Amino acid sequence: GLLLLAAALGVTAAARCPAPCVCDNLRAHVLCLNGSLTAIPDTIPELTRELDLRGNSFTVIPAGAFLATPYLTHLDLQRCKVERLEEGAFRGLGRLVYLNLASNGIVLLYQESLDGLFSLQQLILEGNRIEEIQPGAFGHLGSLTVLDLRANALVYLPDMVFQGLQVLRWLRLSHNALHVLGSEAFAALPALRRLSLDHNELQALPGEALARLDGATWLDLGHNPITYVAEEALAMASLRHLFLDHASLQDVAPDAFARSPQLRILDLRENQLQGLPPLAGVGGLVRVTLDGNPLLCSCFLRPFHKWLARARVQAEGACAAPPTLRGRSLDSLKSLEMRCSRLRPPPSPTAPPEQSRAAGSRQCPQGCICSPDFHHGSCENRNLQEIPRDFPEDTRLLDLRRNPFRTVPPDAFPGLKELVSLHLQRCSIRVLHPGALRGLESLVYLYLTNNHLSTLAAAAFEGAPQLAYLDLDHNAFSHVPAGTFQLLPNLISLHLQHNTIRELAEGDLAGARGLRWLYLAGNAIRHIAPAALAPTKMLEKLQLEGNHLSEVPTAALWGLPALSELKLSRNPIKHMGDSVFLPVASSLQHLYLDNMGLEWISPHAFTGLGPKIRSLYLESNKMSNIPDMSNFTGLEILNLRDVPFHCDCQLLPLRRWINKLNLHVGATCGSPEEAKGLKVKLSPTFQTCPDWGQGKAGETNPNKTKVASKSSKRSGKSPAGG
Repeated sequence: GLLLLAAALGVTAAARCPAPCVCDNLRAHVLCLNGSLTAIPDTIPELTRELDLRGNSFTVIPAGAFLATPYLTHLDLQRCKVERLEEGAFRGLGRLVYLNLASNGIVLLYQESLDGLFSLQQLILEGNRIEEIQPGAFGHLGSLTVLDLRANALVYLPDMVFQGLQVLRWLRLSHNALHVLGSEAFAALPALRRLSLDHNELQALPGEALARLDGATWLDLGHNPITYVAEEALAMASLRHLFLDHASLQDVAPDAFARSPQLRILDLRENQLQGLPPLAGVGGLVRVTLDGNPLLCSCFLRPFHKWLARARVQAEGACAAPPTLRGRSLDSLKSLEMRCSRLRPPPSPTAPPEQSRAAGSRQCPQGCICSPDFHHGSCENRNLQEIPRDFPEDTRLLDLRRNPFRTVPPDAFPGLKELVSLHLQRCSIRVLHPGALRGLESLVYLYLTNNHLSTLAAAAFEGAPQLAYLDLDHNAFSHVPAGTFQLLPNLISLHLQHNTIRELAEGDLAGARGLRWLYLAGNAIRHIAPAALAPTKMLEKLQLEGNHLSEVPTAALWGLPALSELKLSRNPIKHMGDSVFLPVASSLQHLYLDNMGLEWISPHAFTGLGPKIRSLYLESNKMSNIPDMSNFTGLEILNLRDVPFHCDCQLLPLRRWINKLNLHVGATCGSPEEAKGLKVKLSPTFQTCPDWGQGKAGETNPNKTKVASKSSKRSGKSPAGG
């Protein structure tokens, strides 16, 4: 009887196998390889565990595409011409542990694209066209250990972009075009051990972002155009293996790695190093690899050579000069052989290497360096009065920092059609003439930080229509340079912090219709006109900390449906009335209200806010109570330190709510006297309340929030109620 039943089951299963597929019902595998499927078949056996759909043509994975196969553990969608994942595409796949979406055409990862995959351990997105990841896209992947984003088109990583990946161990970002990393880009990755950032466009070591990864042991930054590693550039407490090979390194500071004391292996192969100083603070270092560097084994290398012996560090590499020592390995050299008698001191790394003069059709200007491999030009800190010309036409990055140019004349950069990134920081620039950037049709990044600009002509940016990242911070603007953004339809990020701007007026941002990030911290803004932000309908991040606002600029927040981060810290806002965040309540995720001297918050101040809010900063204020936040069920960070709560029976609901949150919030009592300084959680004053017995402490929240506040995360303590 059993045999008959099994046979019958086999027949029905075979009958349900979709036409171009092969179904192995014993192993619960289904293969539908390289077929002409244009939709996910709906007759795949329900009990299938592994589904291989490689090489089909789906274009879109619609919502609920796999609801008929809830037992899937492995799903392979490589080379399926997928361009879009609809929100909820994988809903119902709560058992899936492996998802491969490599070699498709996905451009954007939306917030709910990967919803429902709470058991997923490996996600492979290699070889797509992902340009942007919306913060929150990985928010539901609490079991993910490997995330592979190699070979995409990422240029920028915003803050908290990997939020939710609590157990991620390996993040692979190689072969992108990463140029800018938000300082908090890696802030939510407490378990990360391995990070691959090789083959990107990083020009400097992203030290601030990397400092968040205090558990990472393995970091690959090879094949990036990094020229210099500065003092204490890398603060990674657990780092053991660092790869900086095939970069453009010309110099490394003696204490560059002093804040990464566990470092064992340092790979500096194939750079432009003529030598290294003795390295400080790396007592555990075992090996430094210097093969493929033009090492000058003169007396200048002696301190490093002596340090190698003293610190018992093995060095791999060979001398390139002087001729008598060429080809000799470092470990075979004797101190006395490294002489300087007839040798000139080594040319400074900023002197042009001969071979690099011929890049492109033009020479390299006198006193500058042109690096043909990376299409870079640099004349940093050469005391130049005028902007040099005649850089190779294929130059993509031009670094002119720290030269006293004072003015940028019209047509200052002729022939540089391919230039992507232009650095003009600290150049004493007072005037950017109309047409100064004419002809820079590929320019994406323009850095004008720390100059003396107080005004900009409307035509200042004429001829650079691709400009997306504009840094004008630390200048002398007393108002936003209105009219200048009409010519910048692709502007994404605008830095105007630390100027002396007094107000945001209507029309100031006219034309900036694609703006996503607006940084205005550290100005003197007292007023924001209701229509000032109207042109920036795509704005996601608005940073207004450290200004002179005396109230929340509610009227100006209407019409910003994508705003997810609002920073109002360090503004003298003493009172907060009803519904002040209502205009952005449906999108806001991160709200900063700390250090304001806030004395009173209306019970209805947070009307409209709720489960969307991920982080709320209220520390260092003066109010004694806060509104009911029981519907803030998505909170991952809540900071209530240094707020003088009045711990009486009216505060009991807040105390209960804090206990339910699995968060370290730092709330303490400011009064009455017998509770002063005690944690709200521990204050004895609540025991006299009439409803004290109901819902005792220690209740657990069904939405157990996993992320601790920043302070507890950094100290490595486990999250605990305030």
